Amino acid sequence: MKIAIFSQDITQDVNNVLQSILEHQDASKCSFFIHNNLSQCKINANNFSLFENHENLNESFDLFISIGGDGTFLRSIEFVRNLNLPIIGINTGRLGFLATTKKENLEKSLTKILNKKFSVERRSLLKVFTENNCIPMDSFPYALNEISVVRKDTTSMINVKTSLDGTYVNSYWSDGLIVSTPTGSTGYSLSCGGPVISPTSNSLVLTPISPHNLNARPLVISDSTKIEISVSGREDFHLLSIDAKIFTVKNETKIYVKKSDFDIQVANINNYNFYKTLKDKLLWGKDKRN
Repeated sequence: MKIAIFSQDITQDVNNVLQSILEHQDASKCSFFIHNNLSQCKINANNFSLFENHENLNESFDLFISIGGDGTFLRSIEFVRNLNLPIIGINTGRLGFLATTKKENLEKSLTKILNKKFSVERRSLLKVFTENNCIPMDSFPYALNEISVVRKDTTSMINVKTSLDGTYVNSYWSDGLIVSTPTGSTGYSLSCGGPVISPTSNSLVLTPISPHNLNARPLVISDSTKIEISVSGREDFHLLSIDAKIFTVKNETKIYVKKSDFDIQVANINNYNFYKTLKDKLLWGKDKRN
């Protein structure tokens, strides 16, 4: 089994998890490739290779392990891309909707992970492109959670003109607009009043950020919908975020969003159930009246 391991932070928890994984190499007969960033960890092992970017990975890999929180998991898709390589997240962060494997249960989890005893769930991605190619060529214009347009250098609202499949729908006078996948519905969109969507649903949600017109409400649409957005306002530029990546875009630039032609495989163990995770993370059913 050939496994790539990544973390964007070097903490004691990450160090401990990496050490535990590498200690299983002889028993599991796995080959480990760790990201250059992790070579800074203080580990008692030398039985691994290094990788630097997505060009160092190929179809021969069996699994990608993300050590950290959901932010680290989102970064992982830039390495995996369209390789159909399952990603499993070992959570050393806080909430962890994507990184669901707890560090406290690491030893039991590793046994299952390294013996391929995990299930795989496919998650859709958004692809973003603009007129005049405002997004740098070397960036990865795909989002597992969401894309959003928000105001820049101003406290004034912006106007987000939005069309769906070529039909003008609304101009959101607001602080911005989020286009979220089902995976991202428990993130930024949720905090702005958007609905929670089952991760296997074939849908997207448009969620306005602090709308100034009270009839503007989140809108759930088919994920086959092609979305066109343009922003106007008092300033000359606004921000476009693609998960954790942020770009400055000139106002009136047309931004196009659609479902990607490939998806991401999320690996889970211990009979993972989205609804149970949702209940645990959001403390549903914890009301004393229950």
